[in-house]
Amino acid sequence: MTALPGSAEGTAVTGLDSSPTEVRADLPPLTDTTRAECRELMARYPVPRSALLPMLHLVQSVQGYVSPEGIALCAQELGLTKAEVGAVATFYTMYKRRPTGRHLVSVCTNTLCAVLGGQRVYDRLSAELGVGHDQTTADGSVTLEHAECLAACDYAPVVTVDYEFYDQQDVESALELVAALRRGEKPPPTRGAPLTDFRGVSRQLAGLSQHADAVAAQAAVDGPSAGVPTLRGVRLAAERGESAPLMPTPAAAAWDPSHTADGASDVQGIPRQGGAGDGGTPGEQAADAEVAAADNPAERAGALSNHPDRPEPAGRAAADRDAGVEHPAEQAQSGSGTSIEREV
Repeated sequence: MTALPGSAEGTAVTGLDSSPTEVRADLPPLTDTTRAECRELMARYPVPRSALLPMLHLVQSVQGYVSPEGIALCAQELGLTKAEVGAVATFYTMYKRRPTGRHLVSVCTNTLCAVLGGQRVYDRLSAELGVGHDQTTADGSVTLEHAECLAACDYAPVVTVDYEFYDQQDVESALELVAALRRGEKPPPTRGAPLTDFRGVSRQLAGLSQHADAVAAQAAVDGPSAGVPTLRGVRLAAERGESAPLMPTPAAAAWDPSHTADGASDVQGIPRQGGAGDGGTPGEQAADAEVAAADNPAERAGALSNHPDRPEPAGRAAADRDAGVEHPAEQAQSGSGTSIEREV
């Protein structure tokens, strides 16, 4: 890569942005309401600093990016340094380091989308808008960016607007989409929730509603999700009467916490093997309840696989921190009577 560190081209190729955060004086203020909502988010987690990611989305929803003021607010509320908050904000590409337009247009240029025309779509949009990666049009309507995989390869080439999908795009359809956005329109996505704007969806990502009323919120929830390409394999299998063969069930996978070695039922709260007679730790009791509440075999299998009492699968044991070595190459030389010891 020949692009200089911190350049738009370097960011597009590596996903890493080492350019400084832009400082602006014309931003909406982070008010007491914003601070109160930050505290509401913090109260949702056993450890308050776990709320950092949604808090960054929240300040971004107010100011259009994670500003130095937003970083300072998060640091102050969480008792962290600004460097700690900034390290997180600069790690994830969904946190923007300069003001974003009303809409964020992301064009997938990863392998499959690129082969099917994604790069051509990006190049034409860039020329039409007069901006490059992570740059915003002069009227503030659109920020354009390269995107790595958007997890919609069955709909390639894909464009998203504020993270909502516009599938199977070509140059002309993408140009019309962006023209509509610049006219103030909100074309319906191919699937998913109705289009809002970048600040609105940032608020949604923070875990707070961006909708004015319950009707609008329900309309977003009821938006179409999976489309024809995604469901094609399932429908073909149903038409042909095909199904996947059952997986073999080794002894460890068949383990059930409701039957311990002494026949006692953990799920019913009877003492575990070697337990203290109270049904286990709170975590074990919660896992028991999840197993008991499973409505179908798939849910039960998932609950069993995550149960803290489940034994290690055959052939695998937990690492012994007091014996052995850190690297496999050393392990081959550090057993009893190793070649090194024998030479000595």
